[in-house]
Amino acid sequence: MTQTAMIVGWAIAFVFFTVCEIATATALISIWLGFGSLIAMFFAIGDCSFTVQLIAFVVSATLLLVFTRPFVKKLQKKSVHTNYELDVGKTAIVTEDIENEYSRGRVKLNGVNWEARSDDGSKISKGTVVTVKEINGAKLIVSK
Repeated sequence: MTQTAMIVGWAIAFVFFTVCEIATATALISIWLGFGSLIAMFFAIGDCSFTVQLIAFVVSATLLLVFTRPFVKKLQKKSVHTNYELDVGKTAIVTEDIENEYSRGRVKLNGVNWEARSDDGSKISKGTVVTVKEINGAKLIVSK
């Protein structure tokens, strides 16, 4: 294999792994393989043997992955509660009878009028105070 072919091969590998990372953008694994390819490409430019290039690829990609993975995991564990998650467990007032079989029912929660369904399928009358169990799209699932 010629030196030019090896350089082009590592460049293609770098582009491939970078595109894979952009397509997934969650695990930050492919990008390190891309950087490993880039480092191996520099060894190819330096006219090192393919074995040396392959070792440079494996070692650099592994080291980058090992040393950055804990940092990435810490970043991924941070979750930000959105408003709808904060509404679960709160109480609301039924403003229109809730009847799941007729796809009817509304509640007022924090001044906002929501479509609602009961969690067990039972009818809940207007004026009843209910608890929000979950949110399904634009509907509150509530219980007495």
